[in-house]
Amino acid sequence: MLDKVFPDAASALADLHPGMTILVGGFGLCGVPDDLIGAVRELGPGDLTCVSNNAGTSNHGLVHLLKSGQIRRMVASYVGENAVFEQQMLSGQVQVELVPQGTLAERIRAGGAGIPAFFTPTGVGTPIAEGKEVREFDGRRYLMERGLVGDFALVRAWRGDRHGNLVYRKTARNFNPTMATAARVTVAEVEELVEPGALEPDAIHTPGIFVQRVVVRRPAPKLIERRTVRAR
Repeated sequence: MLDKVFPDAASALADLHPGMTILVGGFGLCGVPDDLIGAVRELGPGDLTCVSNNAGTSNHGLVHLLKSGQIRRMVASYVGENAVFEQQMLSGQVQVELVPQGTLAERIRAGGAGIPAFFTPTGVGTPIAEGKEVREFDGRRYLMERGLVGDFALVRAWRGDRHGNLVYRKTARNFNPTMATAARVTVAEVEELVEPGALEPDAIHTPGIFVQRVVVRRPAPKLIERRTVRAR
């Protein structure tokens, strides 16, 4: 299908079922597909495994799916700024797999590239290595990590066209591009929809072949995770 634009986020996620694994882009509150997260909450599928750098803050991002009890398991590298996530993790309400941030990025990249596993020195000799294979290469010990793939990837882009070609802006070009390659269905939430041919080919970060569905993001203020200002 050449025109991949859906009328709204809910229709783009209508076949999201309980028990699925979803990759959710974003870094802090930057590049987070808020409309798609809201649609998941409204549609109501539970028992979800969410893979994301973090779970947002206590009021924004994936916290909405934590509050609704739809997330069974989180794979993440950062658990700060979110009291709800902290409480659910400590109480055992949500299963949490903590992954070093670089390892998480590489696991997603590997999944998108069809690489089932790789070796990294990160985590050797720590609780991260428990139950995982360790091998020695050239006198150094390495930990085997599995690639990550999802049923759905929810990403957010600055601009996108009807064919699914995407351009990210600044820090929003974080986990979004790699996640877009690592799922059976990638849904892109774009701030600006343009017609095919409007994007400079050399500037495209995610080619449309990786994107199955596109929705236009509703107008919303830019959120700042923690505002820090200099004393006057």
